[in-house]
Amino acid sequence: MNHPHQDQKNSSPAVDEHRRNFIGGSAALAGITLAPSVMVYGLAHSKPNDEPVTNKVRWGLLIDASKCAEGCTDCVTACFTENGIHLPSIPPKETDPQWIRKVELKDTRTARTQSLPVMCQHCEEPPCVDVCPTGASFKRADGIVLVDKHICIGCRYCVMACPYKARSFIHEALTDQNPDVPRGKGVVESCTLCVHRVDRGEQPACVEACSAAGHEAIIFGDLNDANSEIAKRVTTRASVQLRADLALNPGIRYEGF
Repeated sequence: MNHPHQDQKNSSPAVDEHRRNFIGGSAALAGITLAPSVMVYGLAHSKPNDEPVTNKVRWGLLIDASKCAEGCTDCVTACFTENGIHLPSIPPKETDPQWIRKVELKDTRTARTQSLPVMCQHCEEPPCVDVCPTGASFKRADGIVLVDKHICIGCRYCVMACPYKARSFIHEALTDQNPDVPRGKGVVESCTLCVHRVDRGEQPACVEACSAAGHEAIIFGDLNDANSEIAKRVTTRASVQLRADLALNPGIRYEGF
């Protein structure tokens, strides 16, 4: 039987069982060896079994670039703090985590600059899922793209396949982790839309921090709910998808350019 939290595409009984054990666990465990050089220090909390994830919901973000100030890193700091990640190096290194990063765009014709955050775009047709040989990269029924670290072998095919450079590989052993966000040496990771918070009915950390700072540049919600603020904005205002030419239909949209 397929796990209710995952997309049905490219599933198998063996992979489903791995995912069921990974996502369904609610107790924090320490020092579990998953594969050679792969350690994870906790299991993510998830919704109760009687509240399965459904494809009636499509979680997404709408980012208003006109409200995103150059040099502001509130969303980056909140993301890394929430998920137990050390802040990026200055200057950034290739091995720094890519969960979320600020990108500065410049129009060469007008010299106009624009700042915006880029993270996993949670595609409806995610290339990372297509190329994963073990099924570790998968998409939940509600559109959130995740990595099952119990069966990730660290091949990094998904890193190469992602057109947004949104995935990174953990090269070193980790400490001081959030038990809700399992991370471990030797596996790939990326933005999870703070799935552990979403499953508790909360907002992603980046959205909460942006709102608390008074910027209100990021909206989180259900793209399938015509009455939600994000759905109303997407249907009534001009918004764009990054690399729309790839027809991946990402759940992250941008406006205000």
